[in-house]
Amino acid sequence: MKREWNWRVSISSGQGIMGWLLLLLFHLVIMTSGSGARELAQKQQSNDVVGLLMAFKQSVDSDPKGFLADWLDDSSSPCSWKAISCSLDGQVVALNLSYAGLIGGLNLQFLTAVSTLQRLYLQGNSFSAANLTTSSCSSLQTLDLSSNNFSDPLPGPSFLLSCNHLSYLNLSRNSIPGGTLRVPSSLLHLDLSRNRISDSSLLSYSLSSCQNLVSLNFSDNKLTGSLSSTLKTCKNLSSIDLSHNLLSGSIPSSFLADSPASLYHVDLSYNNFSGNLSSLDFGMCPNLASLFLAYNILSGSDFPMSLGHCQLLETLDLSHNMLQSKIPGVLLGSLKNLKVLDLSSNSFTGKVPAEFCSSKASSALERLLLADNYLSGTVPSELANCKSLRTIDLSFNNLIGTIPLEIWKLPNLSDMVMWANNLTGEIPEGICVDGGNLESLILNNNFITGTIPQSIGKCTNMIWVSLASNKLTGNIPAGIGNLLNLAILQLGNNSLTGQIPPELGKCESLIWLDLNSNDLYGAIPSELANQAGLVIAGKVSGKQFVFVRNEGGTACRGAGGLIEFEGIREGRLESFPMVHSCPSTRIYSGKTVYTFPSNGSMIYLDLAYNSLSGTIPQELGSMNFLQVLNLGHNSLSGNIPDSFGGLKLIGVLDVSHNYLQGYIPGSLGTLSFLSDLDVSNNNLTGLIPSGGQLTTFPASRYENNSGLCGVPLPPCVSQSHPAGYSTQGKKQSMEAGMIIGITFFLSCILGLTFALYRVKKYQLKEEQREKYIESLPTSGSSSWKLSSVPEPLSINVATFEKPLRKLTFAHLLEATNGFSADSLIGSGGFGEVMTMFKELQVDTENDSIDDFSLKDTAIDESREKEP
Repeated sequence: MKREWNWRVSISSGQGIMGWLLLLLFHLVIMTSGSGARELAQKQQSNDVVGLLMAFKQSVDSDPKGFLADWLDDSSSPCSWKAISCSLDGQVVALNLSYAGLIGGLNLQFLTAVSTLQRLYLQGNSFSAANLTTSSCSSLQTLDLSSNNFSDPLPGPSFLLSCNHLSYLNLSRNSIPGGTLRVPSSLLHLDLSRNRISDSSLLSYSLSSCQNLVSLNFSDNKLTGSLSSTLKTCKNLSSIDLSHNLLSGSIPSSFLADSPASLYHVDLSYNNFSGNLSSLDFGMCPNLASLFLAYNILSGSDFPMSLGHCQLLETLDLSHNMLQSKIPGVLLGSLKNLKVLDLSSNSFTGKVPAEFCSSKASSALERLLLADNYLSGTVPSELANCKSLRTIDLSFNNLIGTIPLEIWKLPNLSDMVMWANNLTGEIPEGICVDGGNLESLILNNNFITGTIPQSIGKCTNMIWVSLASNKLTGNIPAGIGNLLNLAILQLGNNSLTGQIPPELGKCESLIWLDLNSNDLYGAIPSELANQAGLVIAGKVSGKQFVFVRNEGGTACRGAGGLIEFEGIREGRLESFPMVHSCPSTRIYSGKTVYTFPSNGSMIYLDLAYNSLSGTIPQELGSMNFLQVLNLGHNSLSGNIPDSFGGLKLIGVLDVSHNYLQGYIPGSLGTLSFLSDLDVSNNNLTGLIPSGGQLTTFPASRYENNSGLCGVPLPPCVSQSHPAGYSTQGKKQSMEAGMIIGITFFLSCILGLTFALYRVKKYQLKEEQREKYIESLPTSGSSSWKLSSVPEPLSINVATFEKPLRKLTFAHLLEATNGFSADSLIGSGGFGEVMTMFKELQVDTENDSIDDFSLKDTAIDESREKEP
């Protein structure tokens, strides 16, 4: 029995083991078949994605950078392709073709059909909108199509509406004129800036149906009409930017009051909004940090009291409006988090409010910009309580008195800008020692006395120093040579004495040196040329400036002046004395732009109207980027250096009213950009070189040099020879005459052939030169074109429909270096100055700009007198 039981047990155990084996085998079969099905499905899906991506590739006309070179239709998976990102399980989740240089019509449906795609970056290409309709794109969250060539209206309501997870959409920097845009409720960020949208209905829809939008940007379009919608429905809106459009009418009084509590940034600047500022209701504005209403037509004499509720406000820009009366110092001083206050270019009167910084409590104010108003009184010493102040700009007002010592000692002060006032007193010794490390010290056109403090050499961050047109005395501190960042130094029209410090040659960033109209004596230091070839671009890039160019010849003192022009209206220049100091002036405005990355040199050097003596250093000819060199009205002797032929970009060269002697160097004939040359009132002799443009200048530029002759002066008198005939016979005379005649005839033929060759060579050279000029880099909105003809140096300003023709001295500010002027904004003389809005008066004659184009007539007064 026992054996039977054991046997039965073993039989039963064997059957159990077999069952378990069969069950395990069954599961293995099921798992293998399931895995195979998934692999088959994934392979099929991968093939579908490859097909969609290859369809997109085939729609691309050009791939100059080879971004799509490894996209092959026989690939098993696109995850190894360039610009593709996949998840861990091999799903395509991102495509980044930013700035790939692709050209063609964009068929967006090929890409949005990739069901797993979450992020699509196509910005910075040259796609046109072949088909922007989308299929199901349920996974797409980010779509960036900015900086392309879309110029058609946006497609119908179905565009992107099916992308129900889309949170970021960027269509900026295209040429989209409008269209219909319906976006899903998931969208948080919408950017349509820098297009050509003129239909305000697109904006109205976006404001009325903003749902969950956090940021909305319609800036830099062509939107017109009034701002009728409010922000009531935008429950989560944080930032709205409608700047740089053509919107007009009043800003709805409740536009800000009805805004959500989340609103942080509002920019309505550069429009045509009008109405009374006091009618605006700011509501509670619990989180509003920045408000930009500049460059509109807002008026009124009061600020809304509800502005005081915006206690988190950090930036308030109301510049370039028509606001008037007194500045509400108490109200604005109560905004304890305010860092930037810009009220420049309005019509405010009264005093600079002391209440801005009257409290001893900590103030956040960093930039105080009140330039171009009609403020009077003194600079309040209470400003020194704002210990965070970095920039103070009180330019172009009617302020009097001294700058309080306490302000000079502000620990963070970097920009002291108070030019064009009636300030008196002295610049204290100890600047940049007892106070902040200044970057800009711009106090020109005041009545400041005393000497330039020696401690200025401690201002190692200094970039721009302008103390011109004051009453300064004493020497120029040699310590200025320690300022390696100094780019602009203007000390002209003072009573400075002593010699020019050779240490200025150590200022390796210096591009503008103006010391004209002082009492400086001694030799010109050759060290001024030491920085030639060392200057690196960038120190004053982007600074707003105006250049007043004197064109009245010897009736003007100096070549002109550079003015810091941040926040100043062009119209205020009508009352600026510098504009009326010369029979003929020309005004250029723009932002400073370097066009050399390195190896630059000084571009402007004016030492005129001093008592400098000795010879002109040969080393000045090494300043390859020098465009203005004025050494006139001194006591210089010796020769004009032949090295001046190396000043290949020189536009203005004035060495008049000195004691120079010898010949005019023939090398000056190679200066193809030379537009104004004056060597008059010296002791020069010999024939005026006929090369280049030297014979095209008026005779007045060479007068009072008793030994000079040749065009444009009377011809040189050749030494005469006795005219007797020898006693040889008539036959020999005839033979000699024939030989002379034949020789003369052959000489004429050879001369004519050579002249034709030179003309042809010159034409070829001009064609090459024009191609080079066309290739010069542009900056901002302006492009300066040059001509070797002495009169018509022309400017082509992109913001104008037509080029401004025949503007002399145009190449000063961006031939190859220095500055790029955006536009000529005015010209005038002793009588009146007209600024350019729709018409520009030139030299008070009939030459004018009609619809922003200058008539093709010469406008240099001295050249108008030439036959």
